[in-house]
This record gives sequence, structure tokens and C-alpha cells, in this order.
Amino acid sequence: MDRREIYQRVDHTLLKQYATWEEIRQICDDAAAYQTASVCIPPCYVKQAADYLQGRVTVCTVVGFPNGNCTTGTKVYETKEAIANGAGEIDMVINIGWLKEGNTQAVLEEIQALKAVCGERVLKVIIETCLLTEAEKIEMCRIVTQSGADYIKTSTGFSTAGATFADIELFAKYVGPGVKIKAAGGISSFEDAERFIQLGASRLGTSRIIQLAKAETEAGAPHSGNDY
Repeated sequence: MDRREIYQRVDHTLLKQYATWEEIRQICDDAAAYQTASVCIPPCYVKQAADYLQGRVTVCTVVGFPNGNCTTGTKVYETKEAIANGAGEIDMVINIGWLKEGNTQAVLEEIQALKAVCGERVLKVIIETCLLTEAEKIEMCRIVTQSGADYIKTSTGFSTAGATFADIELFAKYVGPGVKIKAAGGISSFEDAERFIQLGASRLGTSRIIQLAKAETEAGAPHSGNDY
């Protein structure tokens, strides 16, 4: 697969608690250089990043992150503020406790509330697959499809595990038409990235892919246009 096809699917991500503006600015520069789908960054840096990028790269941020168990009203406010600050995409975390106790209607309504705020902007729904049973993952495929959200996403990267090939295969089998898939967490090689894409992922949440590309460039290898 052409490397550029991979870069264009990457949400170049830095969500660590200790991330500084200098580090965020660097991933913005890298995202622009490698033409990634977006930069996915903490809410506190959205306005700075949007002002800095001036439309060169879409700014994505997270809502209800990483635990998902704040109130719906809090998530709605976070979403409105992020959009006002320049975010073009929102990655929200579901209330996993609601799902576990069978309160699927509340899970659905919360996603719908955030999609209503997002409007035409992209909403990705993080379900934290490592904490769910297979039946719960299948149920979330149904809920996300019904909600009108744009993506179902595997993981925050802050729990016990990240994306797996099996989860992407499962999503591809059970999501409805129009719902795309984002694999996130633990994607650490070009080979893994290509495999996730082949299995059905339209987006990859990762920092490592662009880091690898930069390392190759610094070593004298071209960063685009080559197969691997």
C-alpha cells in the first residue's frame, strides 16, 4: 500500500496528560507535512492549534475522555466549546457503565445529543473494546449505527488494551451502512496499519506511524510514494 494512503487515514494523536503546547505544535507541523486526516489533541489546545494551523489540517479533540462517565450535559458542553474553538471532529467516550447495566437507550440518546451538536462535523464514538464482551461490542455497533454518528472507534489508548484485528473484523461485520471504523491504541508499525485498513478501518488513531515516517526521512528515505 502506498504510504500516502496510510498517512491520509491517520489521526495524528497526542493526548498524554503532560502534553505541552510545544509538543502539540510539533505534531501539528508533522500532520501538515505528511497530510494526515487530522491532529487529535486535548481540548485545552484546540483553539491554539486551530489558530496555528489555519485550516491546513483538521483539528480533532476528545469529549468525556478517557472514562466516559461524566454527565451528558458535560459532554454536550465540551462538544460545543470544542467546536467554538475550531474543532472539526469530535471523538466521544460512551458511558460504559450504562452499557454494562443494560441502559442502552441512555447510551443511544447521549450519542444522538452529541451528534445533534456536531451537525455536519464528524463524530466518532469510542466504545473501549478492551472492557466489553463480544455481545456488548455487537450491541454498540447497532447503537452507533442507529445514532447517526459517523464512526465507531475501538479505544482511548488509556485503558488495558488498544485496537485488535479481531475487533475491526467484528465492527466491519456488524456496523450498518454509512458507519466508518477507527482503530486506535497500540498501532505501532506500517504493517499493522495496512492490516487494520484492509480489515475495514477508515481511520487510525496513532502517533507512531508519523514518528516512523519521520525517522525514515531523517535517515534519508523518502516519506511518501513508496510501497513497503
